[in-house]
Amino acid sequence: MTARTSAQVQIFPGKGLGFLTLGASLHNILTRVKSYPKTYPSIDLSYSSTDPLCNPVVLQLPSNGLRLRFDGPDQRLRLIEVLDFPRVNLMYKGQDVLKAGKTGETTISSPQGPSFRHVYNRLFGPSYPGEYVPPADNSPYGTYVLSYPGVAFSFPLQHSAWSDQCDFVALLSSSAALPATSMAVFQGSSWPEVRAKLFTQQPQYPRSSAVVGKSRDSFADEIEQFHILGAGKLEIVRRTSPQLRINLGETTPQDLIAEFGPPDAIYRKHDRRISIHRAAAAGGDNLHLSPSPGRGMDIPDTDHSSSNSVTDDSDEDISPGNLSDSASLPAECFFNYFHHGFDAFISYPTTPGPPFPTSELSEQPHSPSSSPQLTVTKIILHGNVPGSYPFNRHRRSRWTIHLDDSDDGLTSESPYEEISKRLRGIWKEYYNNQAEERAMQRPMVLNRGWGDSPESSVEFLGGWEEPASKGPRSSSDNHDGGLGNTELFGFPGLLFEVLKNGAVSCLTVY
Repeated sequence: MTARTSAQVQIFPGKGLGFLTLGASLHNILTRVKSYPKTYPSIDLSYSSTDPLCNPVVLQLPSNGLRLRFDGPDQRLRLIEVLDFPRVNLMYKGQDVLKAGKTGETTISSPQGPSFRHVYNRLFGPSYPGEYVPPADNSPYGTYVLSYPGVAFSFPLQHSAWSDQCDFVALLSSSAALPATSMAVFQGSSWPEVRAKLFTQQPQYPRSSAVVGKSRDSFADEIEQFHILGAGKLEIVRRTSPQLRINLGETTPQDLIAEFGPPDAIYRKHDRRISIHRAAAAGGDNLHLSPSPGRGMDIPDTDHSSSNSVTDDSDEDISPGNLSDSASLPAECFFNYFHHGFDAFISYPTTPGPPFPTSELSEQPHSPSSSPQLTVTKIILHGNVPGSYPFNRHRRSRWTIHLDDSDDGLTSESPYEEISKRLRGIWKEYYNNQAEERAMQRPMVLNRGWGDSPESSVEFLGGWEEPASKGPRSSSDNHDGGLGNTELFGFPGLLFEVLKNGAVSCLTVY
């Protein structure tokens, strides 16, 4: 006997299934599903280990008979599939999708899905003819897909009974058709119309299912993309609100709170072990950590908050709701915006990175102010790459680096090999020689897998002076020995955390 979820799940054609809303982020859905382990005891996540940002991500809930498909670049829910009807108690406008039969006092579910008659007469009513998919092998059954706006059912149909001239209602009502084996919920007027653009069309609903149907004034507008312009300047594209500019060293914590609401968490402590590399850069005559004359590589602290969001490791607890003035903040802390996909480092003003040499942005970075006012000095954009150590701590941030005004720039989906080639090219004239260029491009290895708990601080292995492998970024078994190692690559104003498959897991703009 197949176990069946007792809670009723409402079908909303074109919108979602229960709390599963089309357009919701992978972070939003996975976080909510994991918070109900008794309801969702089994979670399977499938993705491409070689190209996780371009190929779809599939979340399966086998105990609930559900499969959810997300696009790779934006990680938003595009398709909800019911693959095992007896495992989920579906309802549509007060009607059971699957009728249960009774044996004595025991209620048992049908081993199959709803019949065509039930779907057609009781649930959704008349429909235009669907499409027939012949069997791919020697099976005697093909598949007839019956589409309604935003929802479709698949019925096995005897191939020998199929004819283009048949009345599909009579055919599916006959013994030649079996009950439905699956149901799909999608955004569009019909399955044939939406199939080709399923993962590319603009989602109608926001990334957080909790804000669907609520007033825009009751929640902070969601971020669509960050535009990195150089010289410490970022433009933020939002879903409905006007674009917002962040100027590192000028934008204040109160500016962030006014636009994005209080942070989800505040983390004070940050890892200072990397400061040894800043000291080496300042004191050494032969190692120049910056291709920009007169400016040392200001390597950002990379203890990123996302890896240390639990306040037990913090020097003190800081309540996000107690931010009436900057005096309540420590001199250095992270604002964690998990649901917006970024962190902001708050400290006293510093000089931001220089403009890109190819950019028409002529404005030079401003000198740090002597004012005691705290400002945003770093923005950390999280890629939420499946398979990475900090996966699902933040929702995915998308960004574009605008090197000049003539092209579309480098994006969060660009392989790091492409990013590195472009950035090395624009900064090439600032290296004294090839030896200095090679020294600059040696990565620092970052391990997030060691420690007494998953929330432990990062560990740095090696340094800028030590060589690192430049070969393929994925091993034959797609494992790295369990250490979760990534590599850090720096350019003026930018620090990239890169996985072995070349995907950028995190970008720090400083």
